[in-house]
Amino acid sequence: MKKSLKILSAAIGVVTLLSVSYVGFNVEAKQKVKKPKVTLGIDNLDKHMNIFKNKKVGLITNPSGMDSNFKSSIDVLYEKTKLTTLFAAEHGIRGNAQAGSSVGDAVDEVTGLPVYSLYGSTKKPAPEMLKDVDILAYDMQDVGARFYTYINTLAYAMQAAAENNKTLVVFDRPNPVGGNQVQGTILDPAFSSFVGMYPIVQRYGLTIGEYARYINETQNINCKLEVIPMEGWTRGMYYDDTELKTWVMPSPNMPTLDTAIVYTGTCVFEGTNVSEGRGTTRPFELIGAPWIDPLKLAEKLNSLELPGAKFRAASFTPTFSKYGPVFDKNGNRTKNAEVCGGVQVYVTDREEFNSVKTGIAMLYTIRDMYPDKFQYLSTNFIDKLVGNSYVREGKYNLEELFKIIDKESEEFKKSTEKYYIYKKTK
Repeated sequence: MKKSLKILSAAIGVVTLLSVSYVGFNVEAKQKVKKPKVTLGIDNLDKHMNIFKNKKVGLITNPSGMDSNFKSSIDVLYEKTKLTTLFAAEHGIRGNAQAGSSVGDAVDEVTGLPVYSLYGSTKKPAPEMLKDVDILAYDMQDVGARFYTYINTLAYAMQAAAENNKTLVVFDRPNPVGGNQVQGTILDPAFSSFVGMYPIVQRYGLTIGEYARYINETQNINCKLEVIPMEGWTRGMYYDDTELKTWVMPSPNMPTLDTAIVYTGTCVFEGTNVSEGRGTTRPFELIGAPWIDPLKLAEKLNSLELPGAKFRAASFTPTFSKYGPVFDKNGNRTKNAEVCGGVQVYVTDREEFNSVKTGIAMLYTIRDMYPDKFQYLSTNFIDKLVGNSYVREGKYNLEELFKIIDKESEEFKKSTEKYYIYKKTK
């Protein structure tokens, strides 16, 4: 009996030891996968209140401008500073305007403050808009893409600040696609526009604060610039590598981080008669047109073995934009939406995936498969998106163009390193 009890006690001891070890292992594992805490620039306002003391503040923002507890930056600054004026970029102060739609001047219903549009006939704050402003603040979530118009709104604001002797304050935010990967061709100044003002690459690898530092010096803007930095962010972090609660859409057609990762590549389809997926729940991931055979396109693209990318044959019917329904001025439908055949892009390895190369490879493939159907838009918008006329003119084959992308990406990355606020990571 005693022998049996000894054996039982020993067994219990082993089980207990294993249980403790297992619990310890789980705790250790959970600690390893815990995401780093990142505080946004707006979260760190209290540490920088000396900048705002006795100053009247104007704010450029939209619904993505909020602290890590989802409190609007408008409300944060309204409570803690002397906020006098609001400025609306593309999509409006409350996110109620679609891409390309003009945004008008208004009064903010929540605060009663005047709202001046910076997306329409006026893109730079005029002196009369700044008469009640000492500090022009900027807080919007960007996506790290040259043709995303927010960075150009920032550039015009910096110019206005310099011209009117105002201080420009940037509340910094993560580059959601990280700060290590830099991809694309450097914009030729001959193709400068509101979807690309300065000679940078499509995926530029800087936070909005770092970008402001970069253009302030290299473009000789020379405004009085203050960047309120984040804490805890490092260059290798994608948005979902942080402890920030969730993705807040920077614009109506940027619903997820997956969208932002492919956007710097597939946005080139905006300059063609191929749908970039606007009017679907997966814009920029779904690419197609009524005359594309989805199975053949997916097979051809997968045969290219583009690093970090896979393609699924897909069909979709846009609810607006290209191939969506058409309505007359009275709201009567004059044409039904068309079913598009195409593909959905999947990123299987973020570190290997090159969005710009992938997007151009997709465009070249569709162009070559459907030479009688594929068209560039008559406005040559593709040149503004790519930053040169290489793609439209077919000046280089894919292999040659990829070499140019690699060379110019590396050149641009080296030129930006001195403006980094956050440490380099592998």
